[in-house]
Amino acid sequence: MTTTFAIFDTAIGACGIAWGERGITNAWLPEADPAALRRKIARSLPDSREGALSEAILSMIDAIVALLAGEPMDLSAVPLDLDGVPEFYRRVYELARAIPPGQTLAYGEVASRLGDPTQARAVGQALGANPIPILIPCHRVLAANGRTGGFSAPGGVSTKLRLLEIEGARASAIPTLFADDRT
Repeated sequence: MTTTFAIFDTAIGACGIAWGERGITNAWLPEADPAALRRKIARSLPDSREGALSEAILSMIDAIVALLAGEPMDLSAVPLDLDGVPEFYRRVYELARAIPPGQTLAYGEVASRLGDPTQARAVGQALGANPIPILIPCHRVLAANGRTGGFSAPGGVSTKLRLLEIEGARASAIPTLFADDRT
C-alpha cells in the first residue's frame, strides 16, 4: 500500500499528514521549516510520496487549519488507519479523540475511564507515541492539577500550551517535578 503525504500551512506553521486507503496514518506538527518537515516525513515514511489532494483530504486539511486558527472543529470522525498500533494505545487514542476542543482530561482520568486508574503512566506512554497529533489530540491530556506533563512534538510543552490556548483550554505552565509525572 502506498502512503501519500501533504504539507500545508496553518496558524502555527507548516503541518503534514499522510494517508492510505483506510485513512490517515500519520500527522506532524511544525518543524523549523517545511524542508525540515519533508526530511522528517522522509525518515518516518521512506516509501511515501507527496501527492494530489482528494476532496476528502482537502476538506480534512481545511478543518485542521480552521482548528489551529481557533475555530471550534470536531475532527473525531476523520478516519484513521491505526494498523499495527497496540490495542491499549488504540483505546487511549479513541478516548483522547472524544475530548472536545477547549476541554482537557488528566492522564489518571483517562486511565480510570479505561478501567484501570493505576495505568496513568501507560496512558502517557501511549500518548507520547501518538502517530497522529491533532487528529488524536494528545495535547488535551494533562498531568494532575492541570499541569502540562510532557509533550513529545517539536517545541515540547510550549507547543502543547499553544495548542491548548488556541482551543481555549487552560493548563498550568508550572513544570512538573519529573518529565514523566503524568498522574
